[in-house]
Amino acid sequence: DQEGDDVRSYNYRELHDAVCQLANGLKSLGIKKGDVVTIYMPMIPEATISMLACARIGAIHSVVFAGFSPEALAGRIEDCHSKTIITADEGLRGGKAVPLKANVDAAIEICPPETIDNVIVVKHTNNSDVNWVDDRDCCYHSLTNDQAKECQPEEMSAEDPLFILYTSGSTGKPKGVLHTTGGYLVYASLTHQTVFNYRDDDIYWCMADVGWITGHSYVVYGPLSNGVTMVLYEGVPSYPDTARMARIIDKHQINTVYTSPTAIRSLMAHGDAAVENCKLDSVKLLGTVGEPINPEAWRWFYDKFGSSRCPIVDTWWQTETGGILITPLPGATDLKPGSATRPFFGVQPALLDNDGNEIHGEGSGNLVIKDSWPGQMRSIYGDHQRFIDTYFSTFEGYYFSSDGAQRDDDGYYWITGRVDDVLNVSGHRMGTAEIESALVAHPAVAESAVVGFPHEIKGEGIYIYVTLNSGQQSSDEMISEMKQWLRKEIGPIATPDVIQWTLDLPKTRSGKIMRRILRKIAASEYDSLGDISTLADPNVVKQLIADHQTLTGA
Repeated sequence: DQEGDDVRSYNYRELHDAVCQLANGLKSLGIKKGDVVTIYMPMIPEATISMLACARIGAIHSVVFAGFSPEALAGRIEDCHSKTIITADEGLRGGKAVPLKANVDAAIEICPPETIDNVIVVKHTNNSDVNWVDDRDCCYHSLTNDQAKECQPEEMSAEDPLFILYTSGSTGKPKGVLHTTGGYLVYASLTHQTVFNYRDDDIYWCMADVGWITGHSYVVYGPLSNGVTMVLYEGVPSYPDTARMARIIDKHQINTVYTSPTAIRSLMAHGDAAVENCKLDSVKLLGTVGEPINPEAWRWFYDKFGSSRCPIVDTWWQTETGGILITPLPGATDLKPGSATRPFFGVQPALLDNDGNEIHGEGSGNLVIKDSWPGQMRSIYGDHQRFIDTYFSTFEGYYFSSDGAQRDDDGYYWITGRVDDVLNVSGHRMGTAEIESALVAHPAVAESAVVGFPHEIKGEGIYIYVTLNSGQQSSDEMISEMKQWLRKEIGPIATPDVIQWTLDLPKTRSGKIMRRILRKIAASEYDSLGDISTLADPNVVKQLIADHQTLTGA
């Protein structure tokens, strides 16, 4: 279902034929088992077909969210040594065309010469102005139309790589999370079947983009392995109006809806307009993913979309976990608005204090997992030591999620958010280091610090402190320039909500920036700054608070 109300449908035979034809097309270009194929696509059937075609021939797919900039795309292409890109001429989002092929061309210009051998382009919007490079670019349908509809699947070991998916870290460049074939597929299939209580006649809609792990596990691999009838939608749930999401549910008589708290809060801001003239009587189960959901949004979703009768599975998991780890089971778990409730079968979570001591019973601390599960990532592509250092060195013997959580006296888990320097903006993870690195590359910027702060729609907003070089003047024009710079370097998802100019940042005598202080100021929590006696200049904090109050009107 597309923004313009056009609908395409596939049965499983037709999907199989399309996957085999593209798989044979990829093989005709010399792509083989172990090669990495980058996919930079809108939410159209060809995106799913591309992922499955790669899997069928044993190629490793690396899907890059279509909202990322050419610079961000280029970094991911280089890191995984991809030689082939599958893209579309344009995408459609919120009534606007997204220039995907132009972004790919720009990314290739940034990459070292001779990096990319093939660019396969889906003619999605029939834009005749798309640039074309002979001997490199080929039309998707010209490549596939004459191919055989049978392609023998490549024999794969359980531990052979299936895909790479990049996720932001607290330091350095994004990490290429590597998932393998056997365990990941088993876990995606099992969790989908069980958590969503899927039945053969159900119609299922996961609203995630395939550029994120939810799209991999609960749009593509989990549902399709279970023979699901499902809906894909290209666009945003509030365009052309707030009731678009509800109309899609009624139009296709959808039974299960899996979405993000950000989408829920954005619709909630419009009240009853989000469900106006819609029945929603087909809905049996609701789900949330990507970030903690506040109880108020949970209740609104339950009342308006679930008619106060449908359970909500509030799921906690990560790119690295491959599938859902903590979740209610519909009909079997008593629900608490805002709680992810209990661990899935076989998952062993624990809470540790900062010294690594386990907290038993009711309490709060660092959320870790004690033992492995089938969907667990196997490595960071090309850097296994970083994998060990990132996930297993903070608390030896445990997988460290970098999330904090509370556990109540019923044993229910309440996720409280990141405890490292990674932002969770509308369910999208971005490392503060990545944003800061992009900022300091701007010729006017001397230093920057990026923190998250509570945002009523996105859950977490981006708050940036910027120190300009000598001779540079702060202004509204400079703020616009900084925002455009970040959109260009990373993508629209990195657009800051607030930029605060500062002459200096709160630093220890050794020069380390005290980010906890910056987070407290951004959240207007001036009374809980803690000890600032170790700062080289405590007066910096007073000035930051004064500037923040002026900026926000607090």
